[in-house]
Amino acid sequence: MPRRAAAHTGRRASVLAALAVTALTATGTPAAAAPAAQPPAPPADGRHAMNQAFVRAAGKFDVPRDLLAAVGYGETHLDGHTGRPSQANGYGVMHLASNPANRTLEKAADITGEPVSRLRRDTAANILGGAAVLRSYADRLGLDGDERDDIDAWYPAVAQYSGTTGRTAARYADTVYAFLAQGFAATVPGGERISVAARPVDPVKGTLSATAGRAPITPYPSALWVPADSHNFTVGRTATIDKVIIHVTQGSYAGSIKWFQDPTAEVSAHYVVRSSDGQITQTVRDSDTAYHAKQANASALGIEHEGYIDDPSWFTDTMYRASAALTRALCDKYGIPKDRAHIIGHSEAPGTDHTDPGRYWDWNRYMGFVEGDSSSGSGNSTGDSSSGSSSDGLGFASYTLLQSGASGAQVTAVQQLLNTQGYAAGAADGNFGAATLSAVKAYQTTRGLPAGGIVGPKTWTALLSAGSTPTLRRGDSGADVKRLQRSLTAALGTTVDAVGTFGPVTATAVRTYQTRQGLAVTGIVSSKTWAALHAGR
Repeated sequence: MPRRAAAHTGRRASVLAALAVTALTATGTPAAAAPAAQPPAPPADGRHAMNQAFVRAAGKFDVPRDLLAAVGYGETHLDGHTGRPSQANGYGVMHLASNPANRTLEKAADITGEPVSRLRRDTAANILGGAAVLRSYADRLGLDGDERDDIDAWYPAVAQYSGTTGRTAARYADTVYAFLAQGFAATVPGGERISVAARPVDPVKGTLSATAGRAPITPYPSALWVPADSHNFTVGRTATIDKVIIHVTQGSYAGSIKWFQDPTAEVSAHYVVRSSDGQITQTVRDSDTAYHAKQANASALGIEHEGYIDDPSWFTDTMYRASAALTRALCDKYGIPKDRAHIIGHSEAPGTDHTDPGRYWDWNRYMGFVEGDSSSGSGNSTGDSSSGSSSDGLGFASYTLLQSGASGAQVTAVQQLLNTQGYAAGAADGNFGAATLSAVKAYQTTRGLPAGGIVGPKTWTALLSAGSTPTLRRGDSGADVKRLQRSLTAALGTTVDAVGTFGPVTATAVRTYQTRQGLAVTGIVSSKTWAALHAGR
């Protein structure tokens, strides 16, 4: 990956400091970007249409292809939803928006010359429009050709693409760069596979920061606080709180928070939960009446979940667990029974015309978590999550991406692992703050991992596997086998139940891991397999 040259790093820092606020608050349409010459049209091939669209749009507007794909993945999981608008009136894979606070759809039309109707529905045009908008923000920030080759230099432009400002915009950009650091692969409607390889990232943030205060009055202290506009809720309540209503945003986490800040929206919720890591933001105090469920508003607390009702990929294990922990805390605080008569979907609220959370929301799994059963699972789960029931707090069905600002049980696990291994992460309180960030970076540097402070599969694998290197084979049992099973879960992205017994499932997982790492495929864990795990491979 091209790295920024020392000769222009200082100049960029001053440019970003001077322009970041202006760029993030400007509402007018910029002059059209000066794109590079358009490359020849790729051969017509429906099997690779979206990949070709990303390559072509990236080339035309000189935007890094992987950055463009990561923005689209963060917005929609690369699903254009056949041109249907999101809650914030955003369209297509790149979520080109048309609302009073964010007019990237019109901006894209001005720059590309494409009609708005085509930008809404045609995936290739929509991706081209997203690239055009990103390039216009880069031009406004003064990024030259060399800087545009540096993916880390695009951070303020990505933040602006969110349509938000300040900490919310920075959290949006942090999520996009976490996808770049982690890498991802998605199968889009039609069966095409879009992938981005993991890479080290060190974004140039300038004056932007995602640091945010905790919500001021909440039974859930780990929530972040970004207040909705006063036009979108009523101060106080006219009824006693007696229910929790589950919603799906039909849009992105940052976009939904921004929508609640728009005085024309006339909509809000008390909490919003992010898909990738379960981060929670409170936007309306519990004691106030949010506008989320018509007739039920006066007596209900509303929790929005990032995603779309027709795409189950948004409903991650981490989201379920984080949301359920929040719901459990709210029920305990307000004396709400933990049952389906009092924890309901938006579609079940009186007087509603909405269908969320939809058929892919796994109520059995969710209610199991609300009731305190960490082993809850169902046929809709991607794996047996009983490994989440370990008494030491280190076992989970999957290990999610964590970064500064995250909270919950998996952050506590990272803090415990770091402290045990001699890296001062501070109190194991489940809040990913400055001390934890510093410890993660120090650990990554020591281990030769990308030192961006983001805990992804590589860092999880190294942390969970750390320790002695005994030879293990089928039939063995004990704490070392459990340590192996957890680290394989992190490395493979597939649950290997951490029961501490080396059976056929574990043997298959070991062989799969050895195959991926180019090791001798024996199904026996010796020093070379341990070395690969310790290195986070």
